[in-house]
Amino acid sequence: MDTSDVVTELHELDCWELLRAQEFGRLAFHLVGEVHIVPINYAVMGEKLVFRTAEGSKLLGITMNHDVAFEIDEYDENRASSVIVRGTARRLEGDEADAAEELPLYSWVPTDKLSLVVIEPVEVTGRSFRLDRTRRPQTA
Repeated sequence: MDTSDVVTELHELDCWELLRAQEFGRLAFHLVGEVHIVPINYAVMGEKLVFRTAEGSKLLGITMNHDVAFEIDEYDENRASSVIVRGTARRLEGDEADAAEELPLYSWVPTDKLSLVVIEPVEVTGRSFRLDRTRRPQTA
């Protein structure tokens, strides 16, 4: 059986293409000695990610510790892909916030999310997986 294309590393440009095609992912951040992970909707601005949030744990977490990770995935019957962005997050203000207001970034739930946050990537990686949905026992 040919397994050469079971797992493929994605080029960074392909990762950005996937990031631009999606609008939903998961943000991991630190808060008071714990790691939290939450779903967010986002938009791409250049080679940065932007999301809206209300006052609360996400905003407090990124204020206290700027290191974050962000992940998206997609799949169909034949392939699955995952992109992970590691970087720093900070609240946008001034001209940067004004520019971000032009993004197609809409809250999925009817709550006020007045703060704009940017994730500035340090590392962007991705992998694509060829799926085989037949059930076989795992080998050691």
